[in-house]
Amino acid sequence: MDDDSPSPQARGLDRRVLLAGGGAASLAALFGASAQAQERGLSDYGVILMHGKGGGPGGIIASLAEHLRAQGARVDMPRMGWAGARGRPTAYAIPYEQALQPIGGAIARMRAQGVRKIVLAGQSLGANAAIAWTVRHGASGLAGVIALAPGHTPERFRRPEIQRARDEARALVAAGQGERRRLFPDVNVGQTFDVEATARAWLSYFEPEGPANIPRNCARMPAMPLLWVIGRQDILHALGSAYAFDRAPRHAKSRYVVVEADHMETPDRARGEVTAWLRAL
Repeated sequence: MDDDSPSPQARGLDRRVLLAGGGAASLAALFGASAQAQERGLSDYGVILMHGKGGGPGGIIASLAEHLRAQGARVDMPRMGWAGARGRPTAYAIPYEQALQPIGGAIARMRAQGVRKIVLAGQSLGANAAIAWTVRHGASGLAGVIALAPGHTPERFRRPEIQRARDEARALVAAGQGERRRLFPDVNVGQTFDVEATARAWLSYFEPEGPANIPRNCARMPAMPLLWVIGRQDILHALGSAYAFDRAPRHAKSRYVVVEADHMETPDRARGEVTAWLRAL
């Protein structure tokens, strides 16, 4: 996810759920769905659920997908360009924005099936991608975005090896060697390792102000419902809603939720909150 320690900012975030506009509220007030909605379940919904860095559709998001399907939702879990094993991508073979393309295919499949409400959701880098997609393609036809333990924050990567690699990748791109493959440094949940990548592709993920910058992308999102779920033991929890959530356009159905979980546990621990939020859309 991130590699640098956060600057403490939101130590007072002890409430489990916060409204986008601030202020305490009960779960019933935030997520209270009508009895009719409860009976209907999620049969109107299609959820496109994206895995995190170095994961896959059968990884830690699988239990959430099973839960949503049990509630009647259709779930599509595309394999993304950062797929891999044990938190390490196989490679960064294509630039970040090109790696978002499977989302479009999943949306098209949902629409072909007649799904009425389509929601983009993801964990860690998958959450990053869900937000980035709406910036580039708008909210047309989408009911909302769910960001579970959002991760991969290039503007916060300050390790010397990553800064050196940025300079090297920029030089390769400038010299017309952007498609040259080599090993570049990567980081995930505090672990560092090398990953094979083209200079152009790697740089698209790691430029501080590049296409994977979550705060910048949140500020550019269309006005739409956004559910941001963060674990109390997640490194980004200390930064609070001000890090990126508050930058998104205000929407009456947007929510910032804190659960008792770490970065990897969040999709499973947030199943109830995700279900209730979907029913209240």
